Amino acid sequence: MSATTGTIAQAAPTGVEPPARGRESRAGAVLALARFEARELLLQIPILVFLALYVGFTGWTLFSGGEGMDDFPVLQDVDRSTQEAPILLGIALFVGVNRAVLRSRRQSTDRHFDVLPMEAWRRTVAHALSVLPFVAITALVVGFQFTWSALKPGAVGHGSPAELAVGPLVILLSGVLGVLLARLIPVGFIAPPFVIGAYALTAMVSASTQGTHWVRWLGPVVSDQGADPFPSELLGRPAAWHALYLTGLAVLLLCLAVLVSGGRTRLVQAMTVVALAVTAVGVVGQSPDEPASLIAARTKASATPEKVQTCVRHGRSTYCAYPEWAGRTADWAEAVDRIQSRAGGSAGGRPLTVRQVIDARYGLQSDAAIPASTTPGAVTVGTRWGGNRLPEFAVGVASVLVAGDQNRAGEMCDARVVTTMWLALSTQPDPMKSLRSVRLDDSIEGSAIALTPTEPVSMSAQQTTVVRELLQKPHYGVAAKVKAHWTELTSAKTSTARVAELLGVPAGGKGTAADKESGSCGE
Repeated sequence: MSATTGTIAQAAPTGVEPPARGRESRAGAVLALARFEARELLLQIPILVFLALYVGFTGWTLFSGGEGMDDFPVLQDVDRSTQEAPILLGIALFVGVNRAVLRSRRQSTDRHFDVLPMEAWRRTVAHALSVLPFVAITALVVGFQFTWSALKPGAVGHGSPAELAVGPLVILLSGVLGVLLARLIPVGFIAPPFVIGAYALTAMVSASTQGTHWVRWLGPVVSDQGADPFPSELLGRPAAWHALYLTGLAVLLLCLAVLVSGGRTRLVQAMTVVALAVTAVGVVGQSPDEPASLIAARTKASATPEKVQTCVRHGRSTYCAYPEWAGRTADWAEAVDRIQSRAGGSAGGRPLTVRQVIDARYGLQSDAAIPASTTPGAVTVGTRWGGNRLPEFAVGVASVLVAGDQNRAGEMCDARVVTTMWLALSTQPDPMKSLRSVRLDDSIEGSAIALTPTEPVSMSAQQTTVVRELLQKPHYGVAAKVKAHWTELTSAKTSTARVAELLGVPAGGKGTAADKESGSCGE
């Protein structure tokens, strides 16, 4: 009898263990439901398609292998470029999660949940947790995208972890918002109209406020595109405050969804208060306009770049760059040396000053033109490099060698235009492709504007024909004639027809009106 009693006593519950096991089992049930819902989300065709498009497009941009400015990334722009692509995936996930929460209502199985041990608010948490795998995938894609750019030999600048966090946070916010909307408005087809309405409302607010700083930063993504890359210290973006705002907002929406679902525990109420405070702090932190110190720093870097730049010598010339771009001066020097090696007269040995210039005074969204320098031998280069920027820089260098300074280069015509364009483009790996790339209309026939970092060069149809004929001839033969006739080829009194005669190519039709009247285009 005692043995039996002892056995029964050992098996009797203590009154403490079952609740602990109950909490563990309920947490395990929430996680199990979250895993199930995550798999269900992945099987939804719209989400699967947009996820594949997001990953595929990102991979294509990284591995396409085409030449361009992506070969010389600026990391403080790369981190921002990771933010917009996840938006479409976020919209698909918003709709998918909303439908998943309302699945039981569509299938008329809501009443069966009343006999289950899992409360409605726990199911709400599980639906929110089902978004986390997509947040992790987005974080991996963003991290890989940035790392791929950062490891390139031509990469410059510094990325921001807060900027990189925006993409994953947008995915999290989209999923949680889908859960909250389903709990507030349990209607099956509410998500698509909500997306359209949100877009229309955003457009109306943006138009009515005319891009006010604090209003723009209430949105999930603020790309600030348009201007050439700025040095990191001149960005002035409240990225850390914005990431804090998005984090607090996501947690706040989740707490609201749990409260609406009946989870009015003290912990949830406390988390709601904390999340509201974090969101408010983020909003306050990101709302102030650009400080006076930032505006002064941008003005200094734009108007007097020599005060903030690092200058180094390569050969006979001096190269000045903002500190983050100092390693790129060797690329500029290589381009300058190739061009000068084909110039004649004193231009072949003329010391140049290549200076990096930006106009940051009008902010990150303003594509302000860079004024031409009147200093003899001064060559301007921007903060972008690669792609079309290479032949444009070459034209800028050649125009200074031919005209003397950038201001007079914008007034060149006739012989000087032909000499400049051949000198610049014959040094490129594919001269004809560079001719097309450097012209505003992407043509190789007729009149057009050829771009440089500052003042463009105007090309007539006849000049275009002569340049095209020259680029199709072996460069060493043309280079010898250019050096032999350098003085005449760089004179404003020499006509296009005379250039063609000196260099041994067809004149390409009738000359310009100036040629007919005086045989020159004047100074």
